[in-house]
Amino acid sequence: MISRGIDIAAKGMMSLIDFQDSIANNIANVNTAGYKKEGLSFRNVYNALIEEPIERNNPKNHDGRLVGEISMGSVTHKLVHEFSQGTLSRTENPLDVGIEGDGFFKLRASDGSVMYTRNGAFCINSQNLLTDMQGNVVLDEVNQPIKLNLTELNVGSARDLVINEDGTIVAMKKENATALQKIGIFDFANKDEMMAVGTSMYVPKDITTNPEIKAQKFTVQQGTIELSNANVINEMINSINVSRNYETLSTFVKEKSNHISQAISLGRVNM
Repeated sequence: MISRGIDIAAKGMMSLIDFQDSIANNIANVNTAGYKKEGLSFRNVYNALIEEPIERNNPKNHDGRLVGEISMGSVTHKLVHEFSQGTLSRTENPLDVGIEGDGFFKLRASDGSVMYTRNGAFCINSQNLLTDMQGNVVLDEVNQPIKLNLTELNVGSARDLVINEDGTIVAMKKENATALQKIGIFDFANKDEMMAVGTSMYVPKDITTNPEIKAQKFTVQQGTIELSNANVINEMINSINVSRNYETLSTFVKEKSNHISQAISLGRVNM
């Protein structure tokens, strides 16, 4: 029974180490635009049935009545991200775009891989394509790169570009306005099955079972950036609680280990 208690406590300590790593990552990214805080889900290893003897004074009668269950310890089940809305911070940069509501921007890397992000800090590269700060190309609603040649559009600067709430980019010329491409806003039905692949970038674990869909409930806000939804105060509180729980389990393991050592010593003396 003592060894079982140590095993349960050890599993709890391993889970707390994973939790602390997740908290540390959240704290490190509190100032990362578009970052979504990590969390862990846990599961029981298994539940043991607890029975009470029907006849306590009769050792020959092994019958008992079920009184409940007790957990035999928990382990980390999976890492999840909380995709709650982050605060939109105004930057006044015309190419900075924040999403209020559901959805992600869709990016294509130079190797053809696709990622999704809430970080809308964009710029125009030397090929006149809208990209993020790492050079990944921003895609429109039909998965095409967004081309913004300011010279061909006959506009003075990016400040002459207006991005409407549905993501449509409009070139404001002296005499008229020309609607250009629409920034693609995509979403996923099961965000619990999303995994991080880089700073503020995510992909579905399985695109076949969790395909992208067009986002519905959103507005695009030009001149804003969505901040991280990790709160440093909450994460510090979580870190303190995890440390205290780990210390409690560690003390329990030490005490039970001492009990086992004493039992072994007594056994040797009796021999």
